[in-house]
Amino acid sequence: MNARTASHSRKTAETSISVSIDLDGTGKTDISTGVPFFDHMLTLLGKHSLLDLRVKAVGDIEVDAHHTVEDTGIVLGDCIREALGDKMGIRRYGTAYLPMDETLSRCVVDLSNRPHLEFRAPTSTPDAPNFPFTLTEEFCRAITNNLRANIHIELLYGRDGHHIAESIFKALARALRQAVEIDPRETGIPSTKEAL
Repeated sequence: MNARTASHSRKTAETSISVSIDLDGTGKTDISTGVPFFDHMLTLLGKHSLLDLRVKAVGDIEVDAHHTVEDTGIVLGDCIREALGDKMGIRRYGTAYLPMDETLSRCVVDLSNRPHLEFRAPTSTPDAPNFPFTLTEEFCRAITNNLRANIHIELLYGRDGHHIAESIFKALARALRQAVEIDPRETGIPSTKEAL
């Protein structure tokens, strides 16, 4: 099997991001974004998806973390899409329910080449310390659009902002892990269109 790896960089007036991944890794990570909570979430994403993930981001965090988080999602989505290649033999779909103490989140992924994020959480969802909850959605939207995936995320319940963000990142990780895996029974592209 060919190596399913990719590296991408993106530089704007607001951020400088470089990301490299290995879809068939063991969950090794090397993360530095200047946003400690986001570093924690990306480390969890790598560990629980079994993607080897390296992220180096420098952004205008003196303004806030928004540009850094969004642009990292953009570059990560690009990397995963490139590493998937023609998607020959992948499972394509992934589903995860992820408990984190009092919190439960669900994530369902289809690597369909049709980008759509359905993100459902109450508008009153609490923030994690130093990380607005809206950034979790922005990150998921950036990955969705650049991976060109159909991703449905729902916070089923929860009270603690840290647990909620962590549950969502881990659910996304586990669903991606399933979706990008090679299915030993799949001999082609998992679509009746014969293309994704």
